[in-house]
Amino acid sequence: MGMLLGATLFWALSFPVMKSLYLEQQKLLPGASTWFLTAVGVMYRFGAAGLLLALYLGRNLKKISRLELEQGIGLGVFGVGGILLQVDGLAYTAASTSAFLTQCYCIIIPLWVALTRRVLPPWKSFLSIALVLAGLTVLAGLSLQDLRLGRGETETLIGSFMFAGQILWLERPRYVANDPLRFSLVMFVVMALICLPGVWLTAPSAQACVRAYGSPAAIGFLVTLVVVCTLGGYLFMNRWQREVTATEAGIIYCVEPVIASALALFLPAWISIWADLSYTNETLTPRLLIGGGLITAANVLLQKR
Repeated sequence: MGMLLGATLFWALSFPVMKSLYLEQQKLLPGASTWFLTAVGVMYRFGAAGLLLALYLGRNLKKISRLELEQGIGLGVFGVGGILLQVDGLAYTAASTSAFLTQCYCIIIPLWVALTRRVLPPWKSFLSIALVLAGLTVLAGLSLQDLRLGRGETETLIGSFMFAGQILWLERPRYVANDPLRFSLVMFVVMALICLPGVWLTAPSAQACVRAYGSPAAIGFLVTLVVVCTLGGYLFMNRWQREVTATEAGIIYCVEPVIASALALFLPAWISIWADLSYTNETLTPRLLIGGGLITAANVLLQKR
């Protein structure tokens, strides 16, 4: 569990870093569409991670098996689909609603397991899911008025199904002997390649792909996303998720918005000083304490034997 919590820490760091990168790119490319910045960012992020991993593996690249290719392709399709749908959906719905619906995979996964394997999760998993949902509701400040099924909500919910598919695909018994580094490389390359048509369709010009990262700050943010949030987060996930069930993994990953909210209390000011941005810290609220406490309690319960 500790290694998966480490993965959520790395992913949570990506939120203030991506926000800072977007603010920097608004200065570099005024008027550029969010779709272009998202597509080119995902392409560079996962493409660079794949290149670094390929250099590390060296001659071991020849050892990639058919099952490792199959697993990496599946993870890449589910992963990039979830990210792109989540980002586009956020433009059409409230951030609180998006945060809540994205984490719905903690419900989708046990339902899928129960339907396909005809085995109910243990009672503590049900209780943990209830605590997570309560915590997310408080943390997001969600009200019943926010729950409607428009374009943004539909895309975000489909994205949550994609993330659930990624977690379940990683758990499949047929892949248990696969090497995490090799199938992770395939996953990163697939995610970068899928974004390539999106970049081509949305780029204002070919030069925009370079200008989007034409400052030391933008390059620094990209390096952080590649090394820490991608290589760190996904390699931890791909190696250590096999030690728990998919249901438990889905609950553990719900800690991500709690850590992201905690980092937002102090990181924006530090980043603003370094990169000369106007990005203010968020404030500590009872909502963060109560919501984060409920999600933390759910993860503590998972470890109770």
